[in-house]
Amino acid sequence: MKISPLRTQPGLPARFPLLAMSAACLMALTQFAHAQSTPAANGAKTADADAGVSTVEISSQSTRSSVSLRSKELQSQLPGMNPLKGLETLPGVSFSTADPWGNNEQNLTLFVHGFNGQQLGYTMDGVPLGDQQYGNYNGLSPQRAVISENVRNVVLSSGAGDLATPSTSNLGGTIEVFSSDPLAAKTTSLQQTLGSHNASRTFVRFDTGNFGNGNSLYISGLHQEAKAWDFDGKQSGNQMNTKFVHSTDAGKLTLFLNYSDKTEPNEDATVHVAGESSAPYTRPFLYPNFGAALAYLSPTGNTPAADGSNYHNYYSDAQRTDYLTYAKYDWNVSQTTSWTNQVYFHHDDGVGVVAGPIGAAGLPALFNVYFPGQNLKQIFGNSGYATRATQYVINRPGIISTVHMDLGEHQLEFGGWWEHNNSSTYRRWFALDVNNPSTPYQRPTNPLITQYGSDITNNVVQLHLQDEWRVKPNVAIQAGFKSSLQFADGEFPVQPLPGAISGGSLALPVGKIDTKKWFLPELGILWDINPRDQFFANIQKNMRQFVTYGAGGASPWSLASQSAFDLFKNTAQPESSVTYEMGIRGKRDVQLGALDKIDGQVNLYHVDFSNRLLQISPTSVISAIVGGNPVLANVGSVTTDGIDIAGTLHFGKNFSLYNAFSYNRSVYGDNYLNGSTVVPTSGKQVPGAPQWMDKVVATATFGDIETQLSGDYVGRRYATYTNDLHVGGYFMLNLGVTAKLPSLNTGFMKNAKLRLNVTNLNQITGAAAVVVGAASGTYNTYPIAPRQVFATFGAEF
Repeated sequence: MKISPLRTQPGLPARFPLLAMSAACLMALTQFAHAQSTPAANGAKTADADAGVSTVEISSQSTRSSVSLRSKELQSQLPGMNPLKGLETLPGVSFSTADPWGNNEQNLTLFVHGFNGQQLGYTMDGVPLGDQQYGNYNGLSPQRAVISENVRNVVLSSGAGDLATPSTSNLGGTIEVFSSDPLAAKTTSLQQTLGSHNASRTFVRFDTGNFGNGNSLYISGLHQEAKAWDFDGKQSGNQMNTKFVHSTDAGKLTLFLNYSDKTEPNEDATVHVAGESSAPYTRPFLYPNFGAALAYLSPTGNTPAADGSNYHNYYSDAQRTDYLTYAKYDWNVSQTTSWTNQVYFHHDDGVGVVAGPIGAAGLPALFNVYFPGQNLKQIFGNSGYATRATQYVINRPGIISTVHMDLGEHQLEFGGWWEHNNSSTYRRWFALDVNNPSTPYQRPTNPLITQYGSDITNNVVQLHLQDEWRVKPNVAIQAGFKSSLQFADGEFPVQPLPGAISGGSLALPVGKIDTKKWFLPELGILWDINPRDQFFANIQKNMRQFVTYGAGGASPWSLASQSAFDLFKNTAQPESSVTYEMGIRGKRDVQLGALDKIDGQVNLYHVDFSNRLLQISPTSVISAIVGGNPVLANVGSVTTDGIDIAGTLHFGKNFSLYNAFSYNRSVYGDNYLNGSTVVPTSGKQVPGAPQWMDKVVATATFGDIETQLSGDYVGRRYATYTNDLHVGGYFMLNLGVTAKLPSLNTGFMKNAKLRLNVTNLNQITGAAAVVVGAASGTYNTYPIAPRQVFATFGAEF
């Protein structure tokens, strides 16, 4: 039996004060825990087959906590939304962006049980998606990998992912996205969304149905546009998916191709400092009002002193073009053995652009390195602005192979993953011509400065072996381990001139770093207490390989000198975590008036996080435009304890009430040094991650109308490493109403539906995302988007 990838939330550990309550919690959980079975992760479902099936599923076949959200649930929150955003209804998950779709990657933040988004693992149909850094070097975001409407389900393993998950960053769990298979019948699907701020999303999909010998295919296309809610920027994108399946008794062949091209204007983060009272709520750019942009600057290109660090750029944006393809064959070797092989390739060509004032802090010093004693305003086009572009290219092929063997009481699984990734990053500066100003919808050309250029080649090998032993008919023990090996070699074809990077020496570091962790073990137990209730427990060690990004982020190749790189190479250890989780899940039929069913899960978890690497910035302003070489230091350990409680009350077939409560305490174990200064972080809460969260979803059906009201409470979040500053909590409501339109169903049209979505129904304000980068005194935020309304019409032909 293959271990299900589905999962919910983890369990609570030993040294947590609430552990004294664990026995009582687990006993109480038997009253409502969730033990419903889950379908195979990549299984295909037609729209009709999904009818009447719960949209939130908790695995009953995993020793881990694992939860799956089906497509219906994702699309009901907002059609076309980022699959990651759908996870915000689950306990232990904090997700935020400044746009309602969850598409803007610059201001996206994600925490799961205190781990940030870059410390999780991500896959799409098994293909690794990297660590989701904004300036990505080893993958792409899920919404760029597959069209949202083609997503079958999303699986969150919030404590420890499956050993076979191909990821170098899954310290705190995994998120797996699965695309739907072609439908069995020939179908053309159309969906059109219109809404606030000129939003328009058009999705079309054609399914061939089975055209003989087990063959089926779909091809789909997407075009989306949406104006930013607080500035004149237009988010736009085009995407195409096609998927072919050939299924026989011998096995299943799947071919998939994704193309994505998007342009995403960005809003700058608002800078906050201790004691300030006038920081703006939003910090929009000035484009397309070029006259206002020229008037905004002094004759030498300086910004108004009153604006301080919250000055306005002319524009900024992210442009990404991705091609992702894979071929996968699930071979039924015999009645007891199956062998899955998958090959994939991903190419990304991206650029992040900022057109900002040449007088911004640090820029005059940088430009004078290249143009000493010259008129900088004249050199950069006489506008007072310069355009900075960070240009990315990724090419990564890979192979994944897994064997499953049914040996009676033992279910054996073993396999491996190899990926060759070549990524480059170039930082260039361009003039912004006063007579012919550029726009955020074009890629800049003819650079005046190439500040640096990196080229990093990385080979990853991951092996795993796992055995599930059915000790008794109702008890299974799972044990195994994985090996994670990384061989990285970084070069800088273009080195910066002396002084061109703050905190740096004459040259950026080059060289190889090989990291080999041969034994990362896992042990779990699954106990069917009775037909309704199930106990699970799991212990697993994970690690995060070093980031292989050139001259940016928490990467060894961003260090200030070759000697610092060599010291890091010889002494540093990768971040690692040991996760302990246990819980009970189950479902009960009851007779309490209108209440007839209760299901849910309680998880307790503890994590020991070691060798935490911290990027200590050389600049005082977070996300400064100049940037620089950071210090990358091992600053000790983090101890995490928490509890998740999730359950659904079913009142017949027409009403249900879901609630998910979570508490997380992630605390630093050590102080650290910034130069010779001791930074007192020992005992402080990890910033950015809320301690308290609660989610509620009420769903009611009235004939052909389904209404869903969801609420998300996010508690106070600390905004610095020393916890001297914080942002307040919030409670946001979202409303969705779907109406079936049987009167429109004819021989030509069927399954016609109209959906209304209102995001931020209660019109709250506050910090959606907190950007943490300082020990004390300052932090950045992105705002919560206001109430917005969207209407979606969908039908099949």
